[in-house]
Amino acid sequence: MISTTTPDIEGKRIVEYKQIVFGEVISGMDFIKDFTAGLTNFFGGRSKSYEGELIEAREAAVKEMESRAKSMGANAVVGVDIDYEVLGQGGNMIMVTASGTAVVVE
Repeated sequence: MISTTTPDIEGKRIVEYKQIVFGEVISGMDFIKDFTAGLTNFFGGRSKSYEGELIEAREAAVKEMESRAKSMGANAVVGVDIDYEVLGQGGNMIMVTASGTAVVVE
């Protein structure tokens, strides 16, 4: 499965447009990550625990989007966009959404 942010794929010809596909992941942050991120904020530096969580959520959202595209007969997704949203009363959840257009290329 080819996924790209561009509207086409160099060297490939789009022969069929299927439809817009999405992949959504909502991930909760736990107390330990919040605590270590708080220390990182205090002392400076990057929060590896949050970065890891964000990377996992983004990869899962893209995989879900690609899986949905494949289930409708597509072999690529073009125009991919990834959005992030903080959810929950304390901002303790993150939603990652991947979207694009499922297509068939040859």
